[in-house]
Amino acid sequence: MNVAAAYLQDAIRTFESMKKLADKTLEQLDDSQFYVALDPESNSMEILIQHMHGNMLSRWTDFLTTDGEKADRDRDGEFEAGRLDRRELLERWEQGWNTVFAALRALTADDLLRTVYIRGEAHTALQAIQRQVSHYAYHVGQMVFLGKHLKSGDWQTLSIPRRKPESK
Repeated sequence: MNVAAAYLQDAIRTFESMKKLADKTLEQLDDSQFYVALDPESNSMEILIQHMHGNMLSRWTDFLTTDGEKADRDRDGEFEAGRLDRRELLERWEQGWNTVFAALRALTADDLLRTVYIRGEAHTALQAIQRQVSHYAYHVGQMVFLGKHLKSGDWQTLSIPRRKPESK
């Protein structure tokens, strides 16, 4: 396997890992917790899912052939609360990720140096992928932080548990 092909496989694994962290967070939440924001400037799970869904469809649909900021995207609407129930949010979550993975799996190593556009700005496909890795990691981190805060003592860790003092 050449370096470019290995990069594509690694990018897919990275996105899969991010999705898994967020999925395990979402599974722990009660329905009402999808709509809780820590303050007026913070995003709820609902908003984060809506925003990531909109971004994923916009960036990854026709990834190599159209601008990553689609004309029909309602970015501002992604930040409006109270529109969807948990089932609808999770359907959008899955649709967004399916779009990401379908686009990535369709790429070849030769595609990585092709020019793609996001908001009219030229990027190599490799740069555009890295841009989305960073963006999604940022939001998944927010989701995990929010989920951990909301569940507090009931939070089930997503990684190696902290060392707890032994009881006597």
